[in-house]
Amino acid sequence: MFRSLHRWFDSSVPLEAAPAATPYQKLLRNKNYLLVHLVCLGVIWEGWSWTALWVATGLYLARMFAITAFYHRYFSHRTFETGRFRQFCFAVLGNSAAQRGPLWWAAHHRHHHQHADTDADVHSPSRHGFWWSHIGWLTDPANFATRWEYVKDWVKFPELVWLDRFDKVVPILLGAALFGVGELLAHTHPHLGTNGAQLVIWGFFISTVVLFHGTCTINSLSHLFGWRRYETKDTSRNNPILAIITLGEGWHNNHHHYPIAARQGFFWWEYDITYYLLVVMSWLGIIRNLRPVPENVRRPEAAPPFRAGAGP
Repeated sequence: MFRSLHRWFDSSVPLEAAPAATPYQKLLRNKNYLLVHLVCLGVIWEGWSWTALWVATGLYLARMFAITAFYHRYFSHRTFETGRFRQFCFAVLGNSAAQRGPLWWAAHHRHHHQHADTDADVHSPSRHGFWWSHIGWLTDPANFATRWEYVKDWVKFPELVWLDRFDKVVPILLGAALFGVGELLAHTHPHLGTNGAQLVIWGFFISTVVLFHGTCTINSLSHLFGWRRYETKDTSRNNPILAIITLGEGWHNNHHHYPIAARQGFFWWEYDITYYLLVVMSWLGIIRNLRPVPENVRRPEAAPPFRAGAGP
C-alpha cells in the first residue's frame, strides 16, 4: 500500500512497475476523478456560505484562465513568450487546476492536433464516443505517462520536469491553504459563516470538478455541436456557449484552422476573455510577442461559408 501511494504521488513511475499493487494503483491513480467527485458530497454536511461560493467562483475563473492561457496557448502552442521564472509561475498556476502536469497536458494536446479525429486521437468523440472523449480516456493507464517526444522543447527545464513528475504537490498545497484560511476566518470573522472544511469542499473540490468538466467540453462537445467556418480535416466546431464556459476556448474550429495564434476568437464579436487578459499582461510587460491571426488566415472570404450542424 505504501509503495502504491508513492507511485500515485510520483507520476514518473509506470503503472506496470509493481503488478502486485495494481488494484491500489487503479484506486489511487486511475480513480482520482471519481474520488474528487465523491468528496463534493461533503457539502451535505458542511453546507454553503456566500464566502465559500465566491471563493469557488474566483478559483474557477483564475484556474480556467491558467489552463487556457498557460497550459494551452503557451505550453502547448507557444503563442507568446515570457521569461523562465514567469514561465514556471504560469506552470504552477496551471497545475493548481489539478489537470496533471504542464508537460503531460501539452504533450497530449499536441498529439491531439497531430491526429485529430483519427483512431489515434484518444479523445475523439467521433471515433470513441462522447463519454470516452470527455473523461474515459483519462482513466486509461495507457494515457497516464507523459509523451516526452512531443515536448522536447520543454524537457530542458528541470523545474518543469519536476512539476510534471510531482503534479499533486500544488493541488495539495492549495487545499491546505484553503483549509487554513477557512479556519482563520471561522475564528476572526465568524459572521461569514465558513470554516476550513467548507472552503476546501467548495473552493477546491467543487470548483475543481466544475473546472474539469468545463475544460473537457472542448475535447467532447466542441467536436459535436456548433458550426464550422473552416474546412479543417477534423470535426472541430465553433460554439459560443463553450466560449463563455472556457473563457474563449469555444472557438475551436478557428483554433484548429490556425492553432499557433494567441487569439481564438478571430473576429471582434467572438469574445475571447483569455486573449483580452493576455493583451493586458503584454501591456504590463509580463509576456511579449503575442502571435496574431494573419488577415489572409481569418478573413471570411478566404474560408468556406458557415455550415451549421450538430454532428461530425
